Amino acid sequence: MASRRKARILAFQALYAWDASGVPTSELLSFSWLSEQSSANSDDELKAFAGLMVSGTLEKIEEIDLVIRKHLEHWTFERLKKVDLAILRMAVYSILYQRDIAVQITIDEAIEIAKEFGAEDSYRFINGVLDAAWKELGT
Repeated sequence: MASRRKARILAFQALYAWDASGVPTSELLSFSWLSEQSSANSDDELKAFAGLMVSGTLEKIEEIDLVIRKHLEHWTFERLKKVDLAILRMAVYSILYQRDIAVQITIDEAIEIAKEFGAEDSYRFINGVLDAAWKELGT
């Protein structure tokens, strides 16, 4: 669903901004950078889904980061690019807490967002971490 993809991109952007510059949560959840050209109804739906992902991720950040750390191979958490980390955090939150969304959809969406916003090989790295987490979590 295209609107869910847009909402995930919004959530990723907010998590990136939070990590990169410490933007306050209230400012993040306003999604002030969202285009004024889209319709108000779709904006409300986008913001609601993205807001749930952002607030849920930040609420459970320690648990989420622990899952990510556990599944990094030949890499340290501190070396992660902020773009990759934001995508991973959003996806791990979804895997752990959004049980109504198929895990494969979450992983596919994370890969597509990484292809669009990450470095050249980010999507492979993100796929590997998320796949390992999914297998271990057994969801």
